[in-house]
Amino acid sequence: MTAIVGLVHEGVVHIGGDSAGVAGWSLTVRADSKVFTNGPYVMGFTTSFRMGQLLRYALHAPHPEGDLERFMATTFVDAVRKCLKEGGWAKKDSEREEGGDFLVGVNGRLFCVESDYQVGEAADGYAAIGCGEELALGALYATARSRMAPKKRLKLALEAAERFSAGVRGPFAYVSRKAETT
Repeated sequence: MTAIVGLVHEGVVHIGGDSAGVAGWSLTVRADSKVFTNGPYVMGFTTSFRMGQLLRYALHAPHPEGDLERFMATTFVDAVRKCLKEGGWAKKDSEREEGGDFLVGVNGRLFCVESDYQVGEAADGYAAIGCGEELALGALYATARSRMAPKKRLKLALEAAERFSAGVRGPFAYVSRKAETT
C-alpha cells in the first residue's frame, strides 16, 4: 500500500511518496523514506520496504550510457535483478522472476519498473504507482496544463490519494534530480 508519484518538468525528474507501512489492517507511519537518490537516479518504491532498502543501499546502479530506453530495459534491470537476488528478496516461480514496482528517474526521463521487470515510460511525462495510483494520476492529469510548481503538483496528487485511500498517509517526502549534461 502506498502512493509514489513522479513527473518530469524542464529536464528535472521529481518524485514524491507517502509514509504508510501497511500489513493487513495495521498501518504504521514509517520514518524511513520510500523516495531517495542512488547515484544519478531518483527512485520511489512500493511493494516492500525490504525491496526499497536493497534498491537504496545495495544496488550498485550502473551509470547510464547509450540509448537510455535500451539501457534501462537491459543493463539497469539486470543490476536490479542481481541486487534483489543477492539480497534474498526476488521471487522465482516456474523459472519466472518477480521483483516489485518502483519509479526511477534518470537523465530527465521517468520510468516505471514493474514486478516482471518490464520498463515503461508514460507519454504524459508523469506516473504513479501503489494503491493510490489512480487517485494520484487524476490529480496529476488535472494539473498538467497549470503553471503549478512540480512539487506542488506532487503534493496535491499525494493529498488526493491520502484523502481517498486507506493505504496512503503523510508525511510526504520528495526528491528530484536534474538531467546530467554530457
